Amino acid sequence: MRIYPALGNVGSEKARIRFATYAIGTAQPLQGQERHVVPSLRSIAIMTAATFSSSSTGSSSLPGTAGSLLASILSEDAFRPAEPHSIEETGLTASLIETLMLKYVLLIGSASGRQIADNVCLPMPILEPIYQSLRQRQLFVHTGSAQLGDYVYTLTDQGRQRAKVALEQCSYIGAAPVPLDEYIVSVDAQSVRAEAPRKAQLQKAFSDISVEPHFLDALGPAVNSGAGLFLYGAPGNGKTTLAKRMTMCFGQSIWIPRAITDDGQFLKLFDAAYHEPMEAAGSGILKSAEHDRRWVKVRRPTVIAGGELTMDNLEIRHDSRSNVGEAPLQLKSNCGCLLIDDFGRQRMSPQELLNRWIVPLENRCDYLTLATGKKIQVPFDQLIIFSTNLDPSSLTDEAFLRRIPYKVEVKDPTREEFHLLFSFIAKQLHCEFRPEAVDYLIEKHYRPINRPLRRCQPRDLLFQVRNFCVYNGLPVEMRPEHFDRAVQTYFTVVK
Repeated sequence: MRIYPALGNVGSEKARIRFATYAIGTAQPLQGQERHVVPSLRSIAIMTAATFSSSSTGSSSLPGTAGSLLASILSEDAFRPAEPHSIEETGLTASLIETLMLKYVLLIGSASGRQIADNVCLPMPILEPIYQSLRQRQLFVHTGSAQLGDYVYTLTDQGRQRAKVALEQCSYIGAAPVPLDEYIVSVDAQSVRAEAPRKAQLQKAFSDISVEPHFLDALGPAVNSGAGLFLYGAPGNGKTTLAKRMTMCFGQSIWIPRAITDDGQFLKLFDAAYHEPMEAAGSGILKSAEHDRRWVKVRRPTVIAGGELTMDNLEIRHDSRSNVGEAPLQLKSNCGCLLIDDFGRQRMSPQELLNRWIVPLENRCDYLTLATGKKIQVPFDQLIIFSTNLDPSSLTDEAFLRRIPYKVEVKDPTREEFHLLFSFIAKQLHCEFRPEAVDYLIEKHYRPINRPLRRCQPRDLLFQVRNFCVYNGLPVEMRPEHFDRAVQTYFTVVK
């Protein structure tokens, strides 16, 4: 159990500063501050206040947002979940952990104590009282010895019956979940708004793709603010690629829990389709510190939803058979980027989607409904991007456009940029770049019919040239005749 300084009520709506950082050991209260016990937050110091007291800060001036404070004080690992040293520090009950252990052993037949601990992602020492309790109540029995003084456990008949009942109630097996309160704190500490990327970071993120300097100047303030934006323009000009690059401006990694629990319900958050795990290595004083294995260090996510997006994807998807929920897309994209691609072409009307998100965009929080009917408040903290080929004003009303403060047009590339894109792709394909071949392509296949240039075309056409050459055993070269053949199959008019 940890002791933390109390600078206000955690979660208070009046709070203007929220500061979360990894704490080594037991934090001591500030001078003149009351000591509060916050067992569920373990090794995270939480300080929330409407104002700093003059005795603590010596000044009454405050940053406008918590993000500016976090960005200036914290390193890249603004949040690092510490390994719990007791069941109380996990924020979970012993009975919940015990149930996960019983279901796991029922599934595989028998397992060593360390195997079970690895499956629930909790340290072996804090589980010893649970193992002892399970043996005393004749739910577990050890059938042999394992390495390092460990035992191999299996279920008794009574234990098997208990595990089957638990499995029927909820089929979740795996890492012990993290309480919702702790997840909210982690999002607050790793918020995209805490980063406020500058020009140098934006240039680095876009360094290996072709972007006009004036376009970066228009995009930069939108990324810096962490607010939403519309990217609009003709198809094929790289709006999806731009969204992925924007995520790279907000630091490389974040910590997310594998699963969340609230009101006895399990909600799976980690999704391999959107979350790419990274090595959980620390630096400096954190290098030797163990982390809570219920959390995964991942690259900041870029979640992309296109025409397949429905209203169901924006709510908790509850499986009535397994009694396990799946987090909606906006929750999986927290601390990253959420791209609504081809906005206006979803299976639902644009107005439905906008009505669903008009309040979250304003308040930066969302409300979801658990299977029990309970409503929970969760963070809505991501750079949300609406990408469309249509004019934003034709898709929505002024009230919603006001909540998306930046509208950036992605224009067609110039002739010079078109050449530059060909040179990039030629280098990737180990092919000599020939500018005269690109000039031939433009003069013969673009200018006579006023065909617009698109950023995707150099890649697509040059890959067709490469495929043709490889198929016929020819060297990969940018030759006019190869482009003539590629154009015939690439630009097809369906009558």
